[in-house]
Amino acid sequence: MTQQQLIIHIDWDGPYSLDQINSLTDNKTEKGVYQVYGTHPVYGKDVLLYIGKTGGQTFGKRILQEKWDNTNNYGDIKIHVGRLAGSVTPSNDIWLQEIDLAERLLIYAHKPAFNSMSLQTVPHHDLCNVHILNWGLFNQLMPEVSGLRWTNILDSMPNYEVYGEH
Repeated sequence: MTQQQLIIHIDWDGPYSLDQINSLTDNKTEKGVYQVYGTHPVYGKDVLLYIGKTGGQTFGKRILQEKWDNTNNYGDIKIHVGRLAGSVTPSNDIWLQEIDLAERLLIYAHKPAFNSMSLQTVPHHDLCNVHILNWGLFNQLMPEVSGLRWTNILDSMPNYEVYGEH
């Protein structure tokens, strides 16, 4: 358990309407993870519905592919986009890998209603050393999310007990 932590900084911006998302098409900067907010029949108005990733596409292209404009709350949909940040831009392969890790850990920790398929399994072992720091307009997300906390890596800690019991 002494492996190096991968710290992923995400700089969040928004909210954007679906019409405004069209403008986020710069291939150099407009990729990362995103949050979709709207009305849910059980949880109410302006709640986190979905967390997604762009992969190698831009926010403008990927989000519009999901057809959020065909939902009952089209005018209610608000989107926050998260661009990964740091001191050096990594290679494209590393960047896409970090986007994938960030999306998976954020989904598991926040449990958005429309990501139900992604919640059926405990996160993979590769998330245990991921630590996400959310900056900017991250809305209803937690400011920090740790893979140590949200994976089952600590479930088998030997001799775990409350201090002073023995």
